[in-house]
Amino acid sequence: MKIRCPGPVGASCAPSGPVLQRLWGLNMCRFGVLGELLLPPSVQPRSGPKVRTIFAVLLLHANQPLGINDLIDELWEESPPETATATIRTHIYHLRQLFRDCPAADGSSPVVTGQRGYQLQWPEDDIDATRFTRLVKTGEKLLENGEPAKAASALADGLALWRGRALSGVQCGPLLRKHAVHLEEARNHALELRIEADLQLGQHRRLLPELKGLVAANPLNEWFHARYIEALHRCGRRSDALRALAALRKLLREELGLDPSLEIQRLQLQILSGRDVPTRPAPAL
Repeated sequence: MKIRCPGPVGASCAPSGPVLQRLWGLNMCRFGVLGELLLPPSVQPRSGPKVRTIFAVLLLHANQPLGINDLIDELWEESPPETATATIRTHIYHLRQLFRDCPAADGSSPVVTGQRGYQLQWPEDDIDATRFTRLVKTGEKLLENGEPAKAASALADGLALWRGRALSGVQCGPLLRKHAVHLEEARNHALELRIEADLQLGQHRRLLPELKGLVAANPLNEWFHARYIEALHRCGRRSDALRALAALRKLLREELGLDPSLEIQRLQLQILSGRDVPTRPAPAL
């Protein structure tokens, strides 16, 4: 099977055995939503986009039952056809067929039907979104406890699971759209935490190119601007830091009619006075 690579939408590659081994480890039956929908190599995607949508919904609600009405709303929202229930059942059948070579631990299909609806029974740590959430929580706790090196490592491992925008290429209804927004916000939070940990480790010089790129990609994100300006100041580039401050002030006034935040204003005073920038608490989600 072909698996999408990081990069522009539509770019793909066929990973070799070692690449898949590095992605999935010894257990090759793992799944990914942090990018395009990623399936293990033994699951052959012979079905259409609606089956992939149903699987993505079940995956993000792993080990929780979902009623058939939830799946109907996800596929058709306000305009379901009269055959919606029968169509869902057909899609579930096709989904089960995909897992003949990737069964649950007891040998049964991981897609089960119960009184409360359909459910994907699968170890949550074999889903990249769940593993990412766990690593971010670990990194955040380590940073709060004054262990920035361990925090940076955990957060970097979590961010490395991302291959593109969440659920890229999946037809999303209301449930998946909500999950995609939540995952992207969590990704930004993890990135802020990792940058904060690296700054506490004195990695400001190494961070400059990354922060410059983040500022260019997110021109109205004052947090990224503040960390870029802070890194410039810590590298002894006070004039460049002040020029970046002036550019931010001009941008905010032209685009939003606003002055910089109090944090940016305090940062400017610290730079002008030549004082070191104090350590901050971890960014809040």
